[in-house]
Amino acid sequence: MAVRLLKVSCLATAVFASSGFYLSSKRLDINDLSVIRFGRAAATTAVISYDYLTAFKHVEYGTEEYWAVKSKVHLRSAERLRDLCCANRGTFIKVGQHLGALDYLLPEEYTSTLKVLHSRAPQSSMEEIQQVIREDLGKELSEIFVLFEEEPQGAASLAQVHKAVLHDGKTVAVKVQHPKVRRQSAKDIMVMEVLVKAVHWLFPDFAFMWLVEEAKKNMPLELDFLNEGHNAEKVANMLSHFPFLKVPTIHWDLSTKRILTMEFLEGGQVNDREYMKENGINVNEISENLGKMYSEMIFVHGFVHCDPHPGNVLVRKCPRSQKTEILLLDHGLYQVLQPDFRMNYCRLWMSLINRDLAGVERYSRRLGAGDLYPLFACVLTARSWNSVNAGISSVPVTHAEIMAVAPLRLAHTRGIM
Repeated sequence: MAVRLLKVSCLATAVFASSGFYLSSKRLDINDLSVIRFGRAAATTAVISYDYLTAFKHVEYGTEEYWAVKSKVHLRSAERLRDLCCANRGTFIKVGQHLGALDYLLPEEYTSTLKVLHSRAPQSSMEEIQQVIREDLGKELSEIFVLFEEEPQGAASLAQVHKAVLHDGKTVAVKVQHPKVRRQSAKDIMVMEVLVKAVHWLFPDFAFMWLVEEAKKNMPLELDFLNEGHNAEKVANMLSHFPFLKVPTIHWDLSTKRILTMEFLEGGQVNDREYMKENGINVNEISENLGKMYSEMIFVHGFVHCDPHPGNVLVRKCPRSQKTEILLLDHGLYQVLQPDFRMNYCRLWMSLINRDLAGVERYSRRLGAGDLYPLFACVLTARSWNSVNAGISSVPVTHAEIMAVAPLRLAHTRGIM
């Protein structure tokens, strides 16, 4: 066992070296930050791998004891992964947050533990924020803003947002990238790729390389705030016929790849029913409008906002018209859906609504579900197969059905690792 872990360590070091991190003693100071970050990641990976390799030696598969032991290993590993993300920050926290949102895929021990990363994002000092603004805009804060609140409205893994007032009196939100993130991100992703490959070599059933590929593809886009600004303008124009949708206007003269200055918008989170009740906002109206908005993105345009968590989808009464509005924020990442996918996905939903079981099978297979199309339909609709057979639009959801669907998720998550 120790020999296999040593091989993993050697493999990781070799790839790390060949990637340009570790070429000679002249180029590398032992206190270099990249080496420290890699060391933390490699050590955490080795400890987690060893735990999974040794924990089940004397436990019979499938017994209650087995599931109890597995749950404890999942929890220990998730806590180690969380601590690694908090220590390395930046890209690690971003990926950890993504893992924490995979309720449909990862065991509950991982998702519940990693969800805390949403509230543990790093915060840059005011001096660092001023330095980024000075470097990118060539001016001091006082030359651009009458007021700039030092306490950020929110801090995320890649950036933080400050409320400010321009000299013309307009209130804006200024999103400023953490100064070290761009420099570290490419190295961090390479480290993750090396270690995930090593884990896959050790555990052939570990099939999460797609996470690294997604990070490699998406991180450069998320680090380019000009791209985010263009996405915001595109979706605003694309959905301009929806009077209930509000996307912040971009101030291009005060925006760069590391700074995005935009209209400041306030509202309650889309899942805050108390806020909606206090402000006379109809929950059913919001639900219907969200459905219209995302259906058009998915089925009509194939340009879909990829981060619709409650912090990025706000609701309010418009100060002027008093009509209910949905505020869509954070446009750093969009998914482009190809016409064939959109058509098959649309036909699948029509089949589900119309109780066309032949269509459910046909279009599920076209989308890659294969013989697991019944499970795919249940996961997609969060309904039982009996409800799918009877027609999901005509059968109300019951507590019994919720309890019947729950084991599908449990069986699925138990198969992870």
